[in-house]
Order: sequence, then C-alpha cells, then structure tokens
Amino acid sequence: REATIQIKPVDGLDMEAALTQASQIAGEFPGVKTTRIIDREATARLLEPWLGSGLNIDELPVPRLIIVTIDENSPPDFAAMRAAITPKLPSASLDDHRTWVDRLVAMARTTVTIGIAVLALMLSATVLTVVFATRGAMAGNGHIIEVLHFVGAEARFIAREFRRHFLVTGMKGAAAGGAAAVLVFIVFSWWSSRNMATPQADQATALFGNFAIGSAGYLGVVLMVLVIGGLTAATSHATVVAYLSDIDVRQPDAG
Repeated sequence: REATIQIKPVDGLDMEAALTQASQIAGEFPGVKTTRIIDREATARLLEPWLGSGLNIDELPVPRLIIVTIDENSPPDFAAMRAAITPKLPSASLDDHRTWVDRLVAMARTTVTIGIAVLALMLSATVLTVVFATRGAMAGNGHIIEVLHFVGAEARFIAREFRRHFLVTGMKGAAAGGAAAVLVFIVFSWWSSRNMATPQADQATALFGNFAIGSAGYLGVVLMVLVIGGLTAATSHATVVAYLSDIDVRQPDAG
C-alpha cells in the first residue's frame, strides 16, 4: 500500500525544496493516492530508539523520507517514477518495498507448502491407523468372519458392517478435532479483536493475516470432518475386501 522516497543530504542541497519537488513528481503519477513528507520531528522520533531524545537532525547527515500511498488495484509505474525523480534529485531513491514483499511471499508459500505436506502426512497416518485398527478387529473376530464368508455371505455385506462401524468412529473423532479447531480460531479471533490497536496485533496481522476465518472457513472445517469420516469408511471397506480376497486365494491351498 505504500512506497518510500528517500533523499540523502548532500552539499548544496536544499532538503526542504528537494522533499517538496520529489513529492510533487510522485503525486503526478496515476495510481498514487497521496504523498506525505516525514517532518523533522517525526524523523527524530524514528531515530530516538538508537540516538536518544533531543536529537537535532541538522547536525547529522540524516536522510529524509516521503511516504507514497498507492492504489492497490492500479499501482503506479515505479520504474517511470524512479526515472523521473533520479535525474532531478540524484540523491533520491525510490523503494517500492518489492524485495521485502517478495520475501514475505516466499515465506508464505513455504508455510503453505509445509502445511500441505503436514496435512498429507496426517491423512497417510489416518489411513494406516484405520488399516491396522480394521485388521485388529478382524483378527479378534476372524473365525466369525470366515464362517460367514464360507457359508455364502458376500464380501460387500461383511465390509459394509465394518464400514458402518468405522464411519461412525471416524466421524466422532473428526468432529471432535473440528470442534477443537473452531474453538482455537474463535479464541484467536477474540484475542485479535481485543488487541487490534496494539503493535503486537499489528505485527501478527501483517505476518499471519486475520485469524477470523469467516463462514467459508467454518464450512471448510465441516467439509474436512466429512472427508475424514469418508476416508475412514473407505479405508476400512478396502481393507476388509482385501482380507477376504486373501482368504479366497489361500483356501484352495488349505483344502
């Protein structure tokens, strides 16, 4: 939303005139909403954490800044703005913060990639857990399953009973996890709204965005619960069918 023009002090430069000239040049470009010169007092306050209070910036070669507020939907041509300012004010430089933004974007993409990888690992762990749980349940009732299978019960009928049981179990676990996730977002959203005007909240919002996920986010949690329940049921069904198919393959050898 902002760009910065920095003018470094050099011998023979009228700083106030240079600030006014650079501000006028930048303000003429389409896509620039406003320009604001950081005055002496504000510049001194920026340096106060390092140089202390009561600083006279005229005694030091302190650069002066101009804040350029841009239209996010139609940003100006920064290359043309830089080309218009530099010949008239060689000590001026335009920073569109692109390097900093690119680093944030790269960090955000890395975070999303890590999140997707973690989700894939969790889904894989869920599938393996259901497979082992299904096999454990079948091992405990192996003789009953074999008798039903050999007297004519179809694999789909037996698998359907297991599928129904694990669907209910998976839905209960996924619903508990979804409710916990919704609660976490509600708590963070409440905390963010209570501390909206503090520097900590501003930094957290700049780095991680708004913690309120809205109706679409809550709908996504519900869909994730359904996906986990369906994945649990499908995995259980496939495991039972594979187990019964294995019995059919081994049965002629046993006979």
